[in-house]
Amino acid sequence: MPPADPSTSPVPPWQPSWPWRASSTIVMGVTGFLCRSFIYGLNRTEVHRLDNLLRVIDERNEVYRRQRGLITVSNHISVMDDPLVWGALPLRYHWNASNMRWGLGSYDICFKNKFSSAFFTLGQVLPTHRNAHSTHGGLFQPTIVQAIRLLSDPQASTGSSSESSIASSAVSSTHASPPDHSLSSPDLADPFSSNHLTYSTNGTDTFPAPAAYASRKHSWVHIFPEGKIHQKSDKTMRYFKWGVARLILESEPCPDMLPIWLEGFDQCLHESRGWPRAIPRSGANISISFGEKVDMESRFGDLRERWKMIKESALREGGGRGTLAVSEIGVLEDEELKYGAEAVELRKEVTMRVRQEVLEVRKSRGLPDEDPKAGLVETWRAEGGLGKTEGRMDDGSWVRDT
Repeated sequence: MPPADPSTSPVPPWQPSWPWRASSTIVMGVTGFLCRSFIYGLNRTEVHRLDNLLRVIDERNEVYRRQRGLITVSNHISVMDDPLVWGALPLRYHWNASNMRWGLGSYDICFKNKFSSAFFTLGQVLPTHRNAHSTHGGLFQPTIVQAIRLLSDPQASTGSSSESSIASSAVSSTHASPPDHSLSSPDLADPFSSNHLTYSTNGTDTFPAPAAYASRKHSWVHIFPEGKIHQKSDKTMRYFKWGVARLILESEPCPDMLPIWLEGFDQCLHESRGWPRAIPRSGANISISFGEKVDMESRFGDLRERWKMIKESALREGGGRGTLAVSEIGVLEDEELKYGAEAVELRKEVTMRVRQEVLEVRKSRGLPDEDPKAGLVETWRAEGGLGKTEGRMDDGSWVRDT
């Protein structure tokens, strides 16, 4: 369904209803308390340079003062890296949900029914389809659009007034069909709001559209660019996928970024663990290291300029057909912007630079440099031998799709 005329679309409220916000605060606060209790009470945990992240979070406490979004990126070594990593934060941060992270969670794991869907949605997790488990996955799925908009300012979507631009952002996220209220369905909407701003991840389901609310501008999004759990004795990483490149290139303005390096969570939840598999093991040696906030202009400014030129070229060559693709944040309709050689090469370069930032934090832990080939998709294309994509690999590592 094409988006409605912004001039006639209702302007969404500043923030969700207070019962929804209160429920989200409880979920975030209690989860944070349990994670902090687990990593400090039942394990040996050391945290390095936490002040780097706390300083950034404190600067973003007032929504009105936020100038850009925040991306945190890290390696991925267990199924519970998120939320356990945030147990490193003092408890007071967990009870301020509006200034906490948004994450990406597997649709087929975290959003199986109404109960799990409500828990993870209130916990600020976005439903993400995985290509191995869904035909709706990939780089251009609606959830990635939501993540880009969370990092952005809805008023930056167009060159129009704030009212019409916020409405445009909301309308394009609105799902026409009412949610399925059966308990087996993952569909959700804010039942306390008269303005149910929702979007669909697959054309049939319904989820609250977090980016539709103006109070969510310049939010914090955490991403695991490896896209899979990777547990290896030498603590190397897989190649990074391109979703993080979209967040950096297409958010407006360019978000800040802070890299993180994790160790020890694989001891709590190793992929080889037996029954009771769902229970994390205690007694692990956990290390969480935070890097410095990246100078995004010097690191990615040239790549964002190239992206801008590619968009402008696509608009000219499309004779105006790609107007929506280049004026509304997160929406790409032009095939050249999605799959063109220039766009592909640009995303590759962005992900390699992001990976290098995480490697710098890894290096600060005294670990040796990786083989440069480890960051190339070609190195991993035949991983697992006879088509195996999960479990113990031929090189001794353990991999799981997340």
